[in-house]
Amino acid sequence: MKTILLDVGGTFIKCSDGREIPVDSAGGRDSIVTSLREAVGDADRVAVAMPGPFDYGRGIFLMKHKFAAVYGSDFRSLLGLPANMEIRYLHDVVAVLLGVMQEYSGNVALVTIGTGLGFACSADGKVLVDELGSPARSLYNKPYGNGILEDAVSRRGITNAYERLAGKAGVSPLDVSLKARAGDPAAVKVYADMGTILGSELAPILSELGIEALLFGGQISKSFDLFGPQLSERLDVVESLRTIAPAPEGAVFRGLEASLSNEKDSYFLNFT
Repeated sequence: MKTILLDVGGTFIKCSDGREIPVDSAGGRDSIVTSLREAVGDADRVAVAMPGPFDYGRGIFLMKHKFAAVYGSDFRSLLGLPANMEIRYLHDVVAVLLGVMQEYSGNVALVTIGTGLGFACSADGKVLVDELGSPARSLYNKPYGNGILEDAVSRRGITNAYERLAGKAGVSPLDVSLKARAGDPAAVKVYADMGTILGSELAPILSELGIEALLFGGQISKSFDLFGPQLSERLDVVESLRTIAPAPEGAVFRGLEASLSNEKDSYFLNFT
């Protein structure tokens, strides 16, 4: 039996066999279907990590900001896959957390920082999800300032903060991180402030959930050395917290593999 694990993003589909299939999430239905079919290939069973909103129980696309051309379609029918073919669907952040949980025991939380701000957590060895299979707790839309937390902790948060402090627009988070490591005071402050903000907002949530290990993923998290000290300082009040670390490489595929090895109710809490 041939198994393929897919991590579906907005521009590429990363496959467990090492392939990266281009996909235009803003493109037409035929273009999206062609990319997904190429990714699945001749596999006999599939596990898919997909951003939300998505109905992970039934495999139905519910996104309007991307993959809009296939909104309301179910993955299996869209690709013409057999009715008896085993397919598992996981929220992308949930998949990474499930992979992390193969290495970390106890109550675990995952924060992903990139284009957006993702959050998922576990309790008693099970991922907390809602009725669609998305993370049960959200962090991105937590009120902050005149907007939401994602406005401050994300790619746009970094670029906007640097523009305010340095008067330079269009500088990428990578550029800001390089400037910070070179000693640019504005760049150093941008990342330090982000760590302080995120730590302050996370602390009561982690305390409430009794989180013992906090892991970080996403492109921005690769600059953890620039915001980690300030974040850790704010999290000192979380008595249960023992570990703060980057998510292990390949965690998304380990999570997808685990989803195929178990019944849904063995790793999800509140999943229907």
